[in-house]
Amino acid sequence: MTVSSPVLTPLHQPCIAAIDGGGTKTLLAVVGRDGSLGPVLRGAGSNPFDQAGWQQVLQSLLGQLPSTTAALSLGLAGYEETRVLGREQSDVVGNAFAGPFSICSDVEMACTGAFAGEAGVLVLSGTGSVAWATDGRGGQVKIGGWGGLFGDEGSGFWIGRQALALLTALLDGRNQTDQAFFAPFVAAMGLPTEKAACGTALLEWYGTLRHPRASVAALARIVSDLAEDGLEPARRLMREAADHLCAHIEAAQRHFPETSLPWSYAGGTFQSRFLRESIALRYGAPVPPRLPPVGGGLLNAARLAGWDVDDAWIERVSVALRDAGLTS
Repeated sequence: MTVSSPVLTPLHQPCIAAIDGGGTKTLLAVVGRDGSLGPVLRGAGSNPFDQAGWQQVLQSLLGQLPSTTAALSLGLAGYEETRVLGREQSDVVGNAFAGPFSICSDVEMACTGAFAGEAGVLVLSGTGSVAWATDGRGGQVKIGGWGGLFGDEGSGFWIGRQALALLTALLDGRNQTDQAFFAPFVAAMGLPTEKAACGTALLEWYGTLRHPRASVAALARIVSDLAEDGLEPARRLMREAADHLCAHIEAAQRHFPETSLPWSYAGGTFQSRFLRESIALRYGAPVPPRLPPVGGGLLNAARLAGWDVDDAWIERVSVALRDAGLTS
């Protein structure tokens, strides 16, 4: 658990809090009525599909909420993917926090933050991939988010797995055309460049992973870097990922044919400039998120607490989160 302490809102004053719970990290942020930022805490991932200790992660963060917290909003990966898990997540929160709270999926919260309640489609690509769209009038739809077995196309995991598949095809000779990918990719992974030794080391690498899905997803950064360096096989993988994420936007637009949906993004995979620009070739430049995902939770919590939330308040929170390094 790490703690950041920017200019704090006094903890004896009413505050609201939000938790953004993903597969690789969980973030708690506290904000005062005037938009000033209070304690910020980070914990391990809390996606129940990936992390066996997700309950302990949430309980630890919830136990550190200021006593003056007037409302809490959570965006949790995996929320209501199954009714059983949804109830378990609600019970963990309800047993630890006596005040009013709301829970939604992490991507819905990210969409709320990105557009501050206005129409748009938020594409989230991290370990997994999913999109959430709203018409700004109460209509909303989820696209994707089916997990690594059924979907997650265009995600960090998908990119990493495609890169590993390309690597193994190069190792055993099924692929003879993408040799340029081999040496820089295995070097970035820290594997030997001699093919027989590389194959053995690759299997040893995979066999020792504590969190295989997250570790494979982390390889997307290598692929992105190689793509931005001009390596064509890596560029092709990133373009394919962009195509899959564009399909999420297209599906969302079909749900709301009468509404123009600007797009925005969240998730670590979108640190890739190549990926963002590949999607922008089709849909134009993305709308910069007005608030990061945890900011969407803070907006929800402020409304739940009955606070007067206007554009000026949203801007103050946005600046405070940006100054604390909590932007998307």
